[in-house]
Amino acid sequence: MFKLHRPRARLRALAAAACTAALGATLLGVAGMSPAGATPAAQPAAAPAAAEAAPTAAGDKVIGYFTNWGTYDRNYHVKNIETSGSADKLTHINYAFGNVTGGKCTIGDSYADYEKAYTADQSVDGVADTWDQPLRGNFNQLRKLKKLHPDLKILWSFGGWTWSGGFGQAAQNPAAFAKSCRDLVEDPRWADVFDGIDIDWEYPNACGLTCDTSGRDAYGNLLGELRKSFGTDLVTSAITADGSDGGKIDAVDYAGAAKHLDWYLPMTYDFFGAWEAKGPTAPHSPLTSYPGVPTEGFNSDAAISKLKSLGIPPEKLLLGIGFYGRGWTGVTQSEPGGSATGAAAGTYEAGIEDYRVLKNSCPATGKVAGTAYAHCGTNWWSYDTPETIGTKMNYKNEQGLGGTFFWELSGDTGNGELIKAIR
Repeated sequence: MFKLHRPRARLRALAAAACTAALGATLLGVAGMSPAGATPAAQPAAAPAAAEAAPTAAGDKVIGYFTNWGTYDRNYHVKNIETSGSADKLTHINYAFGNVTGGKCTIGDSYADYEKAYTADQSVDGVADTWDQPLRGNFNQLRKLKKLHPDLKILWSFGGWTWSGGFGQAAQNPAAFAKSCRDLVEDPRWADVFDGIDIDWEYPNACGLTCDTSGRDAYGNLLGELRKSFGTDLVTSAITADGSDGGKIDAVDYAGAAKHLDWYLPMTYDFFGAWEAKGPTAPHSPLTSYPGVPTEGFNSDAAISKLKSLGIPPEKLLLGIGFYGRGWTGVTQSEPGGSATGAAAGTYEAGIEDYRVLKNSCPATGKVAGTAYAHCGTNWWSYDTPETIGTKMNYKNEQGLGGTFFWELSGDTGNGELIKAIR
């Protein structure tokens, strides 16, 4: 049921073996994470997408992911976006995730998406669902949220870490895939809820949970058909932030594909984590490199700089923020680079915890490379704080980026502490 968005299972050694076997000599594993294609030459800036511009100026976009599975154990609902004050600060919501299977876009979780009945106290507007209304669940709650915030745009995101394996088949018939996505997003029951589609393919022509061998141009071909199908609606994509030489960015023609998109969301977090059980400890979302970093090119600036060097306009690039931390246990060293015995305990999964929990259970004790870390007892965590987010927003502005996005809304405090820092 629970579909993780990010590569918690970067699992470098395993990924390296899988990639090497599946992709052969044309793709090389970098630290077990970065299958490489031929490095593309710099290309001119892509033409603007055909879609209408978002109602905000470049640099002002604030996009938060909302997960359909968060309505279960996390007990985080669309109403929480309103009561936390976050809705006023968002320009867009990416609803995660729809599935990709059989070469088509499909429903991810029908119960959470459009079947669950909300009581009056759970509902955005205080009105309970009835047994016979045509639409319930998150989709109906999002419709109510949009009525309160008419400028808020919502995109349906497809894929993610768990469900990206279906994109390879979709790439074999991009037109059919695009039609299936359009038909689903524009289903008459909820067509008014969504303003476009977000594609989270982890990773084209490289390895994530599975390895893809579609080729450098498959991603752009897929997006080109989506743009034709969705017309002036928004078409966006979350992409790798692997800025290492010969890494995942080099495996795809992201510059060529940019003309089909309104913007990219490079996932500038999860660079390091306790999938390397013994460490070394390292911040999962460094803004820049730092002495002793385990892998060069694994930082936000390296990814943004590489994407810009390919000719992708900076206003089409957003900076990603994680509303959670990653951590190890059995650590004696306060600074990054210490050894560990395994992943620190987390509420839902070992090695990962929400900011709203960490800010009190293991407060930050230091900063490195534009992000924070915390050493409490034998646990070592890294995460962003309002202060380090401020630093990253300065960087975003200096680089002329189109805005900010974050994974994901339920990790913030009840009063929206981190999204306030973004704004």
